Amino acid sequence: DIITGHRVVLLDGTTVPEDEKIGLVLATSEDMKDPRYAGMLSILAGRRIPVLPAQTYREQITGRVDHRHVDASELMQLRPYRRYMVLKRMSDIIMAVVGLILFLPLMAVVAMLIKIESSGPVIFVQLRVGEGGREFKMYKFRSMIRDAEKSGAKFATSDDVRITRFGHLMRKLRIDELPQLINVLIGNMSMIGPRPEQKAFVDDLEKDIPLYPIRHAVRPGITGWAQVMQGYADDVSSTDVKLSYDLFYIKNLSLMMDMVIFFKTIKTIFTGFGAR
Repeated sequence: DIITGHRVVLLDGTTVPEDEKIGLVLATSEDMKDPRYAGMLSILAGRRIPVLPAQTYREQITGRVDHRHVDASELMQLRPYRRYMVLKRMSDIIMAVVGLILFLPLMAVVAMLIKIESSGPVIFVQLRVGEGGREFKMYKFRSMIRDAEKSGAKFATSDDVRITRFGHLMRKLRIDELPQLINVLIGNMSMIGPRPEQKAFVDDLEKDIPLYPIRHAVRPGITGWAQVMQGYADDVSSTDVKLSYDLFYIKNLSLMMDMVIFFKTIKTIFTGFGAR
């Protein structure tokens, strides 16, 4: 297996080889329904050898959902547990309040440095698409020159001339995102979830990636699974990969998943992974 490094044995018959030590069997949904393999599946169950859908196994190993081949109806029926959503909202409020109190001195210094380096507002307000496809005002520390998007929205690149010198540092350390703690308190963002995009990008991406709107099934976040696993996406190809991570997160919503992302985010802050 090129993913895990384990030896793979192809079971192309209807019986299980006695001389093979089998730890796990992967089967397609068609195999599971095929009456020819009923006997073999029964033997595996008797030996307590787990049988997993191949697609599920690959998702768990890669942390991604192959949205080009996944059953769309399966994703559209996903509904987060109400208890999880209540706990998530409570933790969002607590972390946002604590974060604003702790980072208020830093935010004051950042605001002063932004004003010293370039003219323009300290806080950059931009419309983004959130839960349910609704637009909201997202707040960030301004890391670009004034009127950087007067000619229209476009992805930021690693060598983007619109980004100020201090802006590069803010983006690397993710401190330009601190004002979004206010968005979390308001309720149009969460601490963890898919990153919200501008409507102009969303409209274009929906034409190229049919399942893209599914990422709006949950509240967008300051950080997310795609950010800690992939980093910044600046074109349709990388956004395609980003969506596969976002769908994995949506499909596996849990407090444990959020904790993993939280600690991975701390790591990315220190390494500057995926910054633009």
